Amino acid sequence: MDAKDKKIATDLCYEIIKEVGRAIRPYVGKPESGEKVKMGADGTPTSYIDVIAEDQVINILKNAPINSYIISEEIGELKVGHGKKESVVITQELRRTDLTPEQKPKFIFLIDPIDGTSNAIKEIPAYGISIAVANVPDGRLATLNDVELGFISNFGNGNFFEAEKGKGCWLNNEEVHPSKIVNISDMSLGGFTKSGTKAASKLVDNARRMRVLGSVVLELSYVASGRYDAFLDLRGSRIIDIAASKLIVEEAGGIITDKYGEKLDNKLSIYERTIVVAANNNILHKQIIDILNDNESDVIGEVGVVSRVDEYHAILFSVKIIDYLLNNGIDVVIERSLARKLEKLKKDPNLKNIINTTIKEHPELKDQLKNLNFNIEFKLLSRTIQDFKSDMAIILGGDGTLLRTQTKMTEEIPIFGINMGTVGFLTEIEVNETFDSLKKILKGEYYLEKRTKLVVSHENHHYSALNEVVVMTDEPSKMLHFQVQVDGEIIEEFRADGLIISTPSGSTAYSMSAGGPIVDPNVGGFIIIPICPYKLGVRPFIVSDESEIIVKLLKKGKTAVFVMDGQINEEAEYQEEIRFKKSDKHVYFIRNSNKCFYKKVKDKLNEGGINN
Repeated sequence: MDAKDKKIATDLCYEIIKEVGRAIRPYVGKPESGEKVKMGADGTPTSYIDVIAEDQVINILKNAPINSYIISEEIGELKVGHGKKESVVITQELRRTDLTPEQKPKFIFLIDPIDGTSNAIKEIPAYGISIAVANVPDGRLATLNDVELGFISNFGNGNFFEAEKGKGCWLNNEEVHPSKIVNISDMSLGGFTKSGTKAASKLVDNARRMRVLGSVVLELSYVASGRYDAFLDLRGSRIIDIAASKLIVEEAGGIITDKYGEKLDNKLSIYERTIVVAANNNILHKQIIDILNDNESDVIGEVGVVSRVDEYHAILFSVKIIDYLLNNGIDVVIERSLARKLEKLKKDPNLKNIINTTIKEHPELKDQLKNLNFNIEFKLLSRTIQDFKSDMAIILGGDGTLLRTQTKMTEEIPIFGINMGTVGFLTEIEVNETFDSLKKILKGEYYLEKRTKLVVSHENHHYSALNEVVVMTDEPSKMLHFQVQVDGEIIEEFRADGLIISTPSGSTAYSMSAGGPIVDPNVGGFIIIPICPYKLGVRPFIVSDESEIIVKLLKKGKTAVFVMDGQINEEAEYQEEIRFKKSDKHVYFIRNSNKCFYKKVKDKLNEGGINN
């Protein structure tokens, strides 16, 4: 948008704000102004005063000497200009290739003619207009990143915000900036929460003060000017409501993202909504994001290191990691079998040859395995996994190593997995990303992902599983006869080679290979998958993870083996019950990103292979 176009757009916005303010003035404070006259294009009721305001907007842009698109709360999506008006679908319009330069609209106006309609009707001075102006891109959909100008006018008190992309933000012609508050307990928080949201309750309880004014656009602008320190809308704000205020917050120097801390780049559409979290600075914003995602990062003081000990590349790489942690002032404990292996290597006269051979076999480790520091008393740092009390456990290996390790842990220690196996669905990163990731983690820049575990009960014995439990015959090529109950109700009886009870974590493992669905780890459910059932109508089930599942063997003389995470094997006899419930304990993974599951599934399934 060049200077000439910005001048045209700005003048139109000024005119709209003036005329809408003038038109609604006689209706403010009048109960009849709140009469619901229709449903708006966004699916919410439209009041009479809203219609008055929007008519002014459409009239001005319709009669403008340029073509424009409008996205507005009540009327929806229009193309206007040169005295004409027609309804359009923006996402379809932007894909058109048959428009001449004269026909092609110049701007997209995103307008909420009155935000805070209820306040206007009750004459509470927190209601106003929001206008954002975006470029019309070539050959693609428009997004929030295309917004160049933002205007918000509070008709209740006369305050006027405006912002220009890359130039700054002004309130009543004076440049404004957010506050410098960095502590949750000192902040003034505005916004809208959802009933039953524990994280939001924690924010409200810990904030110094909470404000709810009933106008998203105005309250977001208060973050820009320092009146609020933070604002959130967990219901989901319409894009038309936040398009201008997003630009205003960012140009003032604030932060505005979705619930997960990801930048907002939603497409410009009447139907688009997003959860909004805005704050004055990165420090306060991160604290809010962590609380909302139940992800408050603890300071890392001690780290436990575990590695597969059957491969030199993993063992040697653990030395590099241990040395890095010690040099950064972190206390380190080393799993006992790894410590013994390192002490043995330390004294091996062929150590140099072992390193050189490993580098040839794993050239991706060349830079990492040069100049390894073996001048460490590994045996003094040795502990059993059961004795780990550390703030984080680094596990080098594939999913098998990780599953074996977490089974032995007595504490809920967050796990950071480095893939030294083949695929590694549960591990977080590859070798080449290790030290960049560790640097961020030690600064507290990480996310905790909570995973559900199973408790398996049989004959007064209790076991746990993170991935799955497999029930199968102890004789090859023999079938078992199962009865499966969920919360006391028999859901199926069938003959099959075996049965899998899987958590969402295990849905990408044996469960998937046996025909089960891939399940997002945030889903509260367990998967029941028959293995090669004799009856064609027997299909996988997904049941609530609040349910109790009971599996009973129905055929005399048949013994079953049930295996937890491929690690622990137990036997069950005829008529014995195996019970499955959600564990009170969870497994926590340290993640670099809070959005990694679907990308990881796609990447890993393209690779294929077998974990170790």
